[in-house]
Amino acid sequence: MDALLQWCSKLIEPVPGRRLGLSAVAGDASFRRYFRLDGCEPTRIAVFAPPDKERNLEFTRIAGMLREAGVCAPEVLAHDSANGFLLLSDFGDTLMLGALDEHSVEGLYARAMDTLLRIQGAATVREGWHLPAYSEALLLQEMQLFPDWYLEGLLGIVLGAHDRALLRELFARLVASAQEQPQVFVHRDYHSRNLMLLPGGALGVIDFQDAVTGPLTYDLVSLLRDCYVQWPPARVDAWAASFAAHAVAAGSMQPVPAATFRRWFDWMGLQRHIKVLGIFARLWLRDGKPGYLHDLPLVMRYTLDVAAAYPETAPFADWLRERVLPVASGQAWYRAR
Repeated sequence: MDALLQWCSKLIEPVPGRRLGLSAVAGDASFRRYFRLDGCEPTRIAVFAPPDKERNLEFTRIAGMLREAGVCAPEVLAHDSANGFLLLSDFGDTLMLGALDEHSVEGLYARAMDTLLRIQGAATVREGWHLPAYSEALLLQEMQLFPDWYLEGLLGIVLGAHDRALLRELFARLVASAQEQPQVFVHRDYHSRNLMLLPGGALGVIDFQDAVTGPLTYDLVSLLRDCYVQWPPARVDAWAASFAAHAVAAGSMQPVPAATFRRWFDWMGLQRHIKVLGIFARLWLRDGKPGYLHDLPLVMRYTLDVAAAYPETAPFADWLRERVLPVASGQAWYRAR
């Protein structure tokens, strides 16, 4: 990354007697590569995000929207759009995921839900630029990853006309549920690996470049039914109900029956987890990243449990158990969770 270091050197003065250097830090599921710029005070995060693959301009715009709403998002200090270089403030290395346990989760999730209320109250237009909408086409495109990459690509399941009709009916139902919800600022990947614990107790929010205007429960279910950590259902239900009350108080939504909010939450999670099954499979098959395969069983469990809980989606749950689970559970990466 010599070119990235040279670019940083034109922007940042080193501490006297030291040289600037780059050290790799943990990345994410994208094509972005992150480096800590050492030798300066404070340290910075330098990013190489291929401009033909990543949404760099969107990242800078959305960072501004979030920061204006009082959300602790990284400051974009510089951006070279042609080369895909960014220089950001440094949030350190402490992800929420590593700090979660039975004793800490209540306090950490309370902070995460407070932060989410701020996100949902953020402006969705900045300097004439609008967040894209979480449209029907986008929701369907995401769910199509499930048959394309998970069922056919990873598991080798050949879908017939009946299978595809079942999925079409389910997808249409989930889209309708998403669209009847209040539409707010949606981070779109709000979970414990994208929340960082900062000195002084602040909660840093990262990886927001795919934000949209969309359903109120999307980020909530991403957090509470996290693909990387699982909590008892009764606890999740209590957190979701508490958030609904706070969202009403904040003006993000009008009061609705508890059963309506619960269905919104559950079916939004079903849409997300169907998508994630496809994404995690694609990360292995297309991008050569096998680590996400071990998270597939938990995502399958979420999908099955929610689908089985509603008469409208129970046929899909039965189909998963009979058609998909026997194939998935026979894979080398499958470990029941």
